[in-house]
Amino acid sequence: MLVKQISIFLENKSGRLSDVANVLADVGIDIRALSIADTTDFGILRLIVNDPEKAKEALAQGGFAVSTTEVIAVGIPDTPGGLAHVLNFFKEKNIDIEYLYAFITKYHDEATVILKIDATDKALMILKEHNIRVLEANTVYDL
Repeated sequence: MLVKQISIFLENKSGRLSDVANVLADVGIDIRALSIADTTDFGILRLIVNDPEKAKEALAQGGFAVSTTEVIAVGIPDTPGGLAHVLNFFKEKNIDIEYLYAFITKYHDEATVILKIDATDKALMILKEHNIRVLEANTVYDL
């Protein structure tokens, strides 16, 4: 049920993002979603890809500092208030979200939201209680 996210530590210098994209392209990895958090000197590139194990191996061989993290992917209505509706359930239970990012797909007219939450099991229970669609890993990888 959890999705493997690739995280890459990058120096904040010209061409590093292109280097990552080229490594992935060379081994046939398709990027489904990405997020970059940066500071003056470095950044963390977070990726959802079609084959996380192959991507991690290729990036490591390419000299990148890379790791995987399990995240939750949910499908929410692509309408005003769709995200607020889901986040309110976590607020009511005092569950902190470390980070999130979203992407739009043609899949069921939904936005796919990637959530990193420390209390994963509790978060999954809350989502299930409120009939929020949690996406299976293979569904996300194939989007």
